[in-house]
Amino acid sequence: MARRLPLAYYQSDDVTGIARDLLGKILVTRFEGQLTAGRIVEAEAYMGPVDRASHAWNNRRTARTEVMFSAGGVAYIYLCYGIHHMMNVVTGPAGQPHAVLIRALEPLEGLDIMGQRRNLAVDHPRLTVGPGALARAMGLHVQWSGTSLTRRQSPLWIEEASSLSPESICAGPRIGVDYAGEAASWPWRFFIRDSAWVSARRKCT
Repeated sequence: MARRLPLAYYQSDDVTGIARDLLGKILVTRFEGQLTAGRIVEAEAYMGPVDRASHAWNNRRTARTEVMFSAGGVAYIYLCYGIHHMMNVVTGPAGQPHAVLIRALEPLEGLDIMGQRRNLAVDHPRLTVGPGALARAMGLHVQWSGTSLTRRQSPLWIEEASSLSPESICAGPRIGVDYAGEAASWPWRFFIRDSAWVSARRKCT
């Protein structure tokens, strides 16, 4: 079994660096004895108070965003439009609300479980494509927001994997943040070149 990423990994203040480096790592859940795992192929960085696209822009603190102000190494899971759960990784030191949204996975383990949760065939091309889809496939729910990604007993974690070559990684603007002014054009969405599991805008520019 691969080693879980250590706490120190998440506490860097370089959120874009972490978002890029998370590509290729393995997101794992074990809920009620059901193990699912997928390779991270797409992620977006959100830089706390200076980023109008972030829930914590201008240090906004609410019941929902309070977990973003925790020290890095916990999950931030929220409900989008009252329908889709979204899985984020909180990064940086305590009080600095940076996070990385996991946008897509390549499914690796527990495909039958994922298919049941998504009501899709296990070979469906969109089984874990998109943040809402992957959260459902992996059993992620807002009740797990704030969960440690590093404690041994945690049902949610990320495992180490070999680093990708710079040539295999693409960057571009984030998706669905047109409201964010100039921040909407920041190239903080990272994805693996040629992966069939990337959620949208797969062309690498």
